[in-house]
Amino acid sequence: MNTSAFDAVVPVVCVALAGLFALLAEAFRGKGEKMPIGGLALIGLLGAGFASVLLWDRNATSFGVVTADNFALFVNLVLVVIGILTVLFSSETIERDGLPVGEYYALLLFAIVGMMLMAQSTDLLLMFLALETMSIAVYVLTGLRRDQANATEAAFKYFLLGAFASSFFLYGIAFIYGATGTTHLERAGAAIAAQSMAASPMLLIAVGLLIVGFAFKVAAVPFHMWSPDAYEGAPTVVTGFMSTGVKAAAVAAFARVFLSALGPLVDDWTPVLWVIAVLTMVVGTVVGVSQTSIKRMLAYSSIAHAGYLLVAIIAANDIGKASLLFYLASYAVTNVAAFGIIALLGSRESANDQLRDYAGLAHSHPALAALFTVFLLSLGGFPPTAGFIAKWYTFSAAVAEGYYGLAIIGMLSSVVSVYFYLRIVVMMYMTERDARPVPPPVSGLAMAGLVVSMVAVVYLGVLPAQVIDWAEQSIATIF
Repeated sequence: MNTSAFDAVVPVVCVALAGLFALLAEAFRGKGEKMPIGGLALIGLLGAGFASVLLWDRNATSFGVVTADNFALFVNLVLVVIGILTVLFSSETIERDGLPVGEYYALLLFAIVGMMLMAQSTDLLLMFLALETMSIAVYVLTGLRRDQANATEAAFKYFLLGAFASSFFLYGIAFIYGATGTTHLERAGAAIAAQSMAASPMLLIAVGLLIVGFAFKVAAVPFHMWSPDAYEGAPTVVTGFMSTGVKAAAVAAFARVFLSALGPLVDDWTPVLWVIAVLTMVVGTVVGVSQTSIKRMLAYSSIAHAGYLLVAIIAANDIGKASLLFYLASYAVTNVAAFGIIALLGSRESANDQLRDYAGLAHSHPALAALFTVFLLSLGGFPPTAGFIAKWYTFSAAVAEGYYGLAIIGMLSSVVSVYFYLRIVVMMYMTERDARPVPPPVSGLAMAGLVVSMVAVVYLGVLPAQVIDWAEQSIATIF
């Protein structure tokens, strides 16, 4: 087998090797050596990003089941950004919180390996293995604070519900194989189209089972119940990683399966996703309004954003497909930075994630308050931020396809969500701080990550055309 046959897996291999080196470095670190494990993680992620750029427009394929088309590479780059920002915020927080450094970085990197393979898989069985690779690492990361009962409880709930959802996904794969004789996405799609199998009960059952599996991973209603507890119990920097990386990988796989292989059945699964999208947007917004824990509030915000992403999948026109990738990019950089601020303001004794903890933050940490405000406004969809452009294109796609009700519900839920984002801003700028201790200053490395995130959020809001063009070119390679 020639060297080019391995090209598509090079980004994945870069991250996997970094994870293995992180484990090896932890062994030396345990003997008293000072090992820059975070630096090893950054090298692996930068290598994966560089490899993804070099593979652009080459449509490389490895082993017949791993593709490096532009769609997968775009998602890879989003995951690389999420990983780098997470490492920058982790450099200050994981040792402070008493987390095992090597184990943490290794799990983080192996989770990203699973995420990348989910986006690059063209076979349902490999996609399932990638999903489990990602999930197991994230389960362990959720419960990494072994001395805290709420972390253990959150990890246990997430594991049980995740295993249950994975079984639905696996049964869906089995039904797809039973109906088409293959688990390869392209061949399955061709078989469905050629045989006009829209009315096949076996295929409809397969679609339903796959929807359950994917909906759980993106935290869509009614499969969202794990999300608030897992987000609250996990270390805050892990919560930011989960809320963005897991969602990006799951949405990418969701789109590849449903818009490509199951495209001929679009009239059958669209009404189901329509209902799920509406419930997800409404429940995520309405329940989020009543939260006083910012981590739980942003958990319900993440649920609502999953609904907006489903709107883009439902629209399935050129605007909707491009907006799906643009939304993933803008949401990822915004949300991971928002959780990064919460992590940096916490301590080993307290996560400092209650709304009241942010009273007067503008006076004690004016730079952090200003950055947090930008990220919150982007999540709420205020111009001129990335969140506004992402929602604008998503709802425009729904309107162009005739889904007026879906677009109206999405816009109304977005307006309501502004309330709980602005509550935090009001608390930071218009409320006096009580006798609670002032959080310590933030390191330069973490602040650099936050500033880069803020620049990206504003850039995507003011000059989005280039990234949208890349998104259109990326998704056109497979749909």
